[in-house]
Amino acid sequence: MESQRTDSSAICENDAVQRLLSRISACRVCLDAQPALPQIPRPVLRVSATAKLLVASQAPGIRAHNSGMSFDDPSGDRLRGWMGVDRDTFYDTGRIAVVPMGFCFPGHDARKGDLPPRRECRATWHDELFAAMPQLETVLAIGAYAQDYHFTRLDIARERGASLTQIVRNWRSLFALSPRVIPLPHPSWRNSGWLKKNPWFESELLPVLRAEVLRLI
Repeated sequence: MESQRTDSSAICENDAVQRLLSRISACRVCLDAQPALPQIPRPVLRVSATAKLLVASQAPGIRAHNSGMSFDDPSGDRLRGWMGVDRDTFYDTGRIAVVPMGFCFPGHDARKGDLPPRRECRATWHDELFAAMPQLETVLAIGAYAQDYHFTRLDIARERGASLTQIVRNWRSLFALSPRVIPLPHPSWRNSGWLKKNPWFESELLPVLRAEVLRLI
């Protein structure tokens, strides 16, 4: 009987997450905002009531916007390399959730770089979404926007004005928390210089990251 109750509860929880995902997929808040989203909204995220690992990122790029697949670009290839998983595993929503701070591609700036994540997503959806996924055990917090939100959500103290490098260097203390948090730089190839300047990232942090991913999936 206990097993039946557990199975029933899991089904109900997943239904609740999927209903919320449907509402997010239909969101058009940014079309009425100023400045308006430069294209028709296409929220890109992957969630379930069973995934224990969260990839918390910034916002989908143009390739992810076009395909509807999170990290469907060279940055995603590098991230999967960091995690030690293949595409099939990465896109198994039952095991890995991917939730950016902005659900839609925010557009390009004057230099053809991606604009920051839209603030409307965080204000409208994120608290409700993460309340619906209490099963998450580990958060891969990619970049400053995701780190700011999840540190606040999890009541994690942080040094005022700390740089991304300082935050990522502090990964051991964050990994000791519950839920565990692993701060990461963005896997963009534009950050190749940062990786060369910080060889400890590959030699010290990545083995722990891969072991944690393997444990959770």
